[in-house]
Amino acid sequence: MSRSQARPAINRKRTAPLPGLGRRMWGLYRTLPGPHQGLILLSLFLVLVALMLPSGKTLAARHSDPIPTHTRHDLGLSLPPSLAAAENPRLEWRPFEVRAGDSLARLFDRAGLSPQTLHAISQLPQAGQTLVKIMPGQVIELGFEGETLAALSYAIDGQRTLKVSRDESGFLETVEEKAVEKRQFFASAEITSNFWNAAVGAGLSANQIMRLAGIFGWDVDFALDIRAGDHFAVIYEQDYIEGQFVGDGDILVAEFSNQGETFRAVRYSDGNYYNETGNAMRKAFLRAPVQFNYVSSNFNPRRLHPVTGRVRPHNGTDYVAPVGTPIMAAGDGTVVASSYNQYNGHYVFIKHSNTYVTKYLHLSKRSVRKGQRVRQGQTIGKLGATGRVTGAHLHYEFLVNGVHRNPRTVKLPESRPIADSERAAFTELSEQRLAQLAHRQSILLAMEPAAQEEQP
Repeated sequence: MSRSQARPAINRKRTAPLPGLGRRMWGLYRTLPGPHQGLILLSLFLVLVALMLPSGKTLAARHSDPIPTHTRHDLGLSLPPSLAAAENPRLEWRPFEVRAGDSLARLFDRAGLSPQTLHAISQLPQAGQTLVKIMPGQVIELGFEGETLAALSYAIDGQRTLKVSRDESGFLETVEEKAVEKRQFFASAEITSNFWNAAVGAGLSANQIMRLAGIFGWDVDFALDIRAGDHFAVIYEQDYIEGQFVGDGDILVAEFSNQGETFRAVRYSDGNYYNETGNAMRKAFLRAPVQFNYVSSNFNPRRLHPVTGRVRPHNGTDYVAPVGTPIMAAGDGTVVASSYNQYNGHYVFIKHSNTYVTKYLHLSKRSVRKGQRVRQGQTIGKLGATGRVTGAHLHYEFLVNGVHRNPRTVKLPESRPIADSERAAFTELSEQRLAQLAHRQSILLAMEPAAQEEQP
């Protein structure tokens, strides 16, 4: 086929799809000289390029700085989900230690948090109640997403942790609690020098020692009546979390032998202690108005009077201890005298009923006034050396119907027994606890001869 015969076929194939105006324009374009066709194509190309370029406003918007994250943080706003997903979602935790004089507001300010954030968290029931009690040395951990507070963690104690988190609606709180494992321990000792040393040697902590003395403090004067040969035994609990010791638990059952007389106490579910017959250990009067750990000598039954040098020549009991030692009210009552004279120094008298009056002499300071109601164990003053004395001590008197009696031996009113509705349950528990205590003591006694034989 010749070249002239082939061209019309090709032209028909290219122009066939162009209808009406398009076919005429294409025909006109084909009649133009070659250079003109090239100019037209170049012009069309430049127009297309110009249409594809963005406007000046669009370029300015794309290159302007975004809103800084700290501005969103100060306003208390959270990022929209789409933007938050584009950023790093992992929290950055920063610990902040509570300093002396710190409040939550000061700590938040130091962390760069806004007042709005402080207010929002303070409105949460648990957080608002707990975070106002922060103490120096404690740590509050804050979790940030960028510069925005997203979470908070605060250990309330060894068992509970306050957790605050943030979602689209604001802040939420939870309190996570770890399971506490209670382990039972047994301790027993014979007193040879003093009660404190014997208890420490048996493995009791200072807190447990004071608790044990408190249980028997209505029957035994731990300041003056402890003697060599006295004995105690106790079963107590300790608390563990995840295998780690976190604190002392309750004393479950205890026995104390003092100068041949034995006292026993069992803890019941109401938190109180009762003897084996169900009478409360707590009585109307403490045997001593001074905690035993302040008093200088436990093993001096013939203590001389600080002024006269005679053995207990006067009505009352003297407790020698450092100036400033707290003095407690021996029982509930009303202050009938709080004054000073040259013989008694600063003194306080308390009337407990129509039958009983207690007197506290030679104080360095009085903490109560005449007519004031006081509770058993309340501090009424501080031990001193005022009045007719040569050394610091408390002179304590106990009067029954106006007659001086020895507060360490006087028979006190019977304590309130356990409720009748609880007696059967208590009796069962008491028998179980006391049998457990006796069993542990028998094991200890059986081990002592073997231990002695092993000694060289």
